[in-house]
Amino acid sequence: MKIYSAGNCAGLIARTFNERAKELAAVKEILAAVRERGDEAVFAYEEKFDRTVLTRETFRVTEEEFAAAERAVEPEFLVSLKKAIDNIYAYHVRVGRRDTVETKDGRTTGYVVRAVDRAGIYVPGGTAPLSSSVLMGVLPAKAAGVQHIVVVTPAKEGKVSPYTLAAAKVCGVTEVYKCGGAQAIAALAYGTESVPKADVIAGPGNIYVTLAKKEVYGQVGIDMLAGPSEILIIADGTADPAYVAADVLSQAEHDVLARAIVVTTDASLAGKIAAEVETQLKKLPRERIARSSVENGGGIIVADTPEQACDIANAIAPEHLELYVADPAALLPLIRNAGAVFMGGYTPEPVGDYFAGPDHILPTSGSAKFFQVLNEDVFTRKMSVISYTREALRADGADIIRLAKSEGLDAHANAVAIRLKDMEENK
Repeated sequence: MKIYSAGNCAGLIARTFNERAKELAAVKEILAAVRERGDEAVFAYEEKFDRTVLTRETFRVTEEEFAAAERAVEPEFLVSLKKAIDNIYAYHVRVGRRDTVETKDGRTTGYVVRAVDRAGIYVPGGTAPLSSSVLMGVLPAKAAGVQHIVVVTPAKEGKVSPYTLAAAKVCGVTEVYKCGGAQAIAALAYGTESVPKADVIAGPGNIYVTLAKKEVYGQVGIDMLAGPSEILIIADGTADPAYVAADVLSQAEHDVLARAIVVTTDASLAGKIAAEVETQLKKLPRERIARSSVENGGGIIVADTPEQACDIANAIAPEHLELYVADPAALLPLIRNAGAVFMGGYTPEPVGDYFAGPDHILPTSGSAKFFQVLNEDVFTRKMSVISYTREALRADGADIIRLAKSEGLDAHANAVAIRLKDMEENK
C-alpha cells in the first residue's frame, strides 16, 4: 500500500458516485424493454448475461428448490444463520417504528408510521453470492411490518446459490425470482406478468443495478445508491498491524474498485501495516482482486493529530469506519460522516457484516454525508395527523386566514372563515 502524508492525500480522498455514460445507456435500454415487454424481456436478458434460460414455470424459485438448498448447505451454516437472524431482527425491532401523537389545548398533532405494502430486495450473486445480504435486506423490512417481500437474485445457468436460498427460506421469504442486474430492478419497479411491482427497492449491486435504481427512483422508493465497498481505519500506536492489514483486505477482496484506507498518527505503524498487507495478500484466494484494490484505490495516510485523522474520515465519509485506537469512545463525537462505525480492536468489520445486528447495507462513495444505513425507516412512511377542536380553531383561525390571504389564496382563507362565521352566529 502507498503511504501518503496528510498534505498530499487529496487524490485519495476524492471519490463520488460516477455516472458512466456507456453503462447508463445500456441501463435505459434494459429498463425500457422490461417496461414494454415484461417477463419476455427479463428472460432474454437473463439468457444473455447469466446464461440462464427461463420460462414462467422456472422463473420463481419453487418449494422443491428451497428444500434442496437447505439440504445442500452444512447444518452448521444453518445454526450460525439462525443466530445471526435472531440478532439482526431483534436489533431492528428494538430500534422500531413509533407513532408520535400529542394533544395540547385542543390541538392534536403528530404522525403515525405505516409500512409500505411491497418491498423488493436485491441480493447480489456475481463474484461472490452474498447470502448475508438476504438477512440485511429482508429483516429490516420484516421489522417494519412489510407484508409482501420479494427477493430477486442472479442465477447462474438456472441455479441460485443454495446459501442464498437457505437464507431466504429461514428469513421467511417465499417469493424469490431468478434475475439480476438492471432487468431485475426494472421488474421490481414496473412489475411484470410474474414479478409484482414493489413500493420500495433495497439492496446493493453492481454499477448497472445502481444506475437502474437511480433511474426508477420517483416511481418507487429506493434505499440508497451503493457503489463499491469501502473501509477506512483510524489506527494509533496501540493497533496491531496484522489486524489492521486483515481488516483492509476484508474489504479489498470484494471488488477491484473497492477502497481501503488507513489513517494513522504513527508513521512507523504505517510501514508495518504496508508490509503486513503484502504478506497477507499472497495468501488470499482472491489475491488478484484484493491487490488491484489496494494498489489502485487504497493507501495509508499519516496524520498529525487524531483530530486531523477524524477530519480526513469525515471528508471521505466511508461506508465502514473502524476506530482502532486506545480510546475509540473519545473519537466518536468527532465523527460526522460514516455508514457504520466499528469501535476498538476486537470489532473488525465482518462482525457487522454478518452477525452483530446493525445492517451492512451502507452508503458508499461519500454518500454517507446524506444517505443512512438501511433500516426499517426505509420501508415505512410517516403520515401526519392533525385534529383541532372547535375552540382551537376559533383561537387560531384569524392567524390562519391572515397567512392564507398573504399568499393570495382566498379559498384557503374562506375554508376557515366560513367556520368562524358559523361559530359567531351560533354561539
